[in-house]
Amino acid sequence: MKKIGIIICDRYKTCAGGKCFKALQERSGAFEKYAHEEVELVGYTTCGGCPGGNIEYAPEEMKKNGAEIIHLATGFVVGYPPCPHLFEFMKFIPEKYGMEVVVGTHPIPEKYYTTHLALGTWESEQWKKAITEVLPSREIRLSYD
Repeated sequence: MKKIGIIICDRYKTCAGGKCFKALQERSGAFEKYAHEEVELVGYTTCGGCPGGNIEYAPEEMKKNGAEIIHLATGFVVGYPPCPHLFEFMKFIPEKYGMEVVVGTHPIPEKYYTTHLALGTWESEQWKKAITEVLPSREIRLSYD
């Protein structure tokens, strides 16, 4: 069984997690990698707001609860502007806690995809790589609008 934690962007701190939990249940988006595994969610919190103060502490708490993998929620990439600290979080968590980091939870909704495509937000190789696990077909993106 995989034990995971989810950290969301603080700008969405009132989010009830509907899309993330739907994707986890359906094994879509970044959770597709667990299609043939049991998964237990052992933690869910925000980054604490810019510059991400909770990133220093939340993974440790989740690790104590058995988390092996931290998912940085899709909101980090679809919000505007996308999280300016995302790539720092991706380096810090494995270095400090020895945990795998996955960018994304639910698939990118189509309405965010078209906006960011028009703005050229994800044109760099770094961004293209970061969003690979949450960039499904248009049909799936539409189902998450």
